[in-house]
Amino acid sequence: MGSLKKVLVASSNPKKVREIEEILRPLGIEVVKPPRPLEVEEWANTFFGNAYLKAKAYYEAFGIPALADDSGLVVEALKPYPGVYSARFYSLEEFGKEEPVPSADAANVRKLLRALEGKTDRRAKFVSAVVLYAGEGKVLAAEGEVEGTIVGEPRGGGGFGYDPVFVPKGFEQTFAEMEPSLKHSLSHRGKALRRLAELLKNCDL
Repeated sequence: MGSLKKVLVASSNPKKVREIEEILRPLGIEVVKPPRPLEVEEWANTFFGNAYLKAKAYYEAFGIPALADDSGLVVEALKPYPGVYSARFYSLEEFGKEEPVPSADAANVRKLLRALEGKTDRRAKFVSAVVLYAGEGKVLAAEGEVEGTIVGEPRGGGGFGYDPVFVPKGFEQTFAEMEPSLKHSLSHRGKALRRLAELLKNCDL
């Protein structure tokens, strides 16, 4: 695995940090949580671009090789949305004054399902770009995808984000209904991180 045994996860999302930790632990890489969250402006128009911005910012702030993931849901009938805007797809303006505003995840799912009402094409894919930044000129990147469909209503209490409405191709369960180990073996993030680990075997960072 080269000389790298520890990485800082460039994220303030505890569910994402935990998932990355679960995927990397069997690969012999220790995950370190950031001492404090950083506000990083994700202005790039690609998953790789935003992952690079986050990894570089966290490395420069804390001096530890930083791993960033930028993921999103690509929906055929709604391109380019949610895409790189997946985490901020919803708008608070969509909720009435008398209506309780749900979590960001729930709000994103709700907006997605409303946007797909009446559409027969429910094809979608999750995309994950991961970037490891260990200093100027020391950058590794990998990508993973998983194809599937969007179901009509949320199912399951696991995972996060759009997991409750995404069914991977060849399965009947949503990501949120699956055991974590099964989801990790199929997921975009799992694929991207395992590919990154393979790159690390032949790289001395």
